[in-house]
Amino acid sequence: MVTSITSFGRSGLYDWMIQRVTAVVLAAYTIFMIGYLAFGAELTYEMWNSLFEGTAMRIFTLLALLSMAAHVWIGLWSVSTDYIKPTGLRFLFQSGSGLVTFIYVVWGIQILWGI
Repeated sequence: MVTSITSFGRSGLYDWMIQRVTAVVLAAYTIFMIGYLAFGAELTYEMWNSLFEGTAMRIFTLLALLSMAAHVWIGLWSVSTDYIKPTGLRFLFQSGSGLVTFIYVVWGIQILWGI
């Protein structure tokens, strides 16, 4: 039996709820970005820069970035526990996935906040 320590939430129900909430956040962010790109004026560097200078947009983007990380982790954890049976290989896959996800989050924060 797989313990709850290796999952993102405390149980399968919490993982399911986290995935649904993060999916809504990612959908909202995607719809906003598509609308901004499709219905805005011709995109220039200045427009793009001014969009991301606002604190609200930075927070929305950070929320989307963290939602993506949680969504990806739960999804890859679920798939790997279902389909990768050798424990060592599954551990390597999950460790690599966690490391790459962490790197993307840190990199995204650096880009977003200019740290």
